[in-house]
Amino acid sequence: MIEVQEPKQRSEQSRTKAHPMEWLPTPKRVRVLFNGKYIADSRRARLLREAGHPPVYYFPAEDVRTDLLHPTDHTTTCPYKGEARYWSVELEGREAENAVWSYPEPIPEAAPIAGYLAFYWNKVDAWFEEDQQVYVHPRDPYTRLDTLRSSVPVKVIVNERVAAESRRPVLLFETGLPTRYYLPPADVNMELLVPSDTVTRCPYKGEARYYSVRIDDRIYPDLVWYYPYPTTELAGIQGLFCFYAEKVEAFLVDGTPQEQPQPPCFPRR
Repeated sequence: MIEVQEPKQRSEQSRTKAHPMEWLPTPKRVRVLFNGKYIADSRRARLLREAGHPPVYYFPAEDVRTDLLHPTDHTTTCPYKGEARYWSVELEGREAENAVWSYPEPIPEAAPIAGYLAFYWNKVDAWFEEDQQVYVHPRDPYTRLDTLRSSVPVKVIVNERVAAESRRPVLLFETGLPTRYYLPPADVNMELLVPSDTVTRCPYKGEARYYSVRIDDRIYPDLVWYYPYPTTELAGIQGLFCFYAEKVEAFLVDGTPQEQPQPPCFPRR
């Protein structure tokens, strides 16, 4: 069993202004699946929003199968939270090493985090918010996504070839990211597309599949993506194709070349 300790006071200078953190309650039921069983199941989870990191779920120890956890010697130190201790998960012969962490004695600025446990997202099998599987990381309550149908003309050029041209795009607006233009397959030059085995996942949109573009003997890998079964909120982009404006020769909206988004925009699509 995990022994929950009260946080000790430390005379450490506050860093909250330079490194803001929010400790938010969530009304959602959050579950963690490992080796066919739920090892965390809670309606009392907390969401930690921390500058420079995706959100993280923390669970009360009472809502975690602590009987499946065993402590390790691994520790890490965060200047904004304190020293973290780790546990491995073992269930029916399968183990995830150092998959769980906690801050038993956080610094005063992070005192509410004491007694809560967090899981590495990719060291377990699946996460659920209510009955819907969530990918990559928890959804940030401050991130908004909107889709709008438009008649603005969009044209995509790859190696001097028109790869797509449309007057009926669906525009996806996502907090902190550039506008993405999703195009009907009928407006895409499908003869240039080659199916790819690449699959990525987004916590807000779901699972994406990819096409590469082939022009003559040259392949432009994973230049196009689409969501065959997006989340309910993003149903408007289902089956539509989106080109990387970062990677094409020219991406024109209403005849105007678009400024190419920078690489930090790549992970979330």
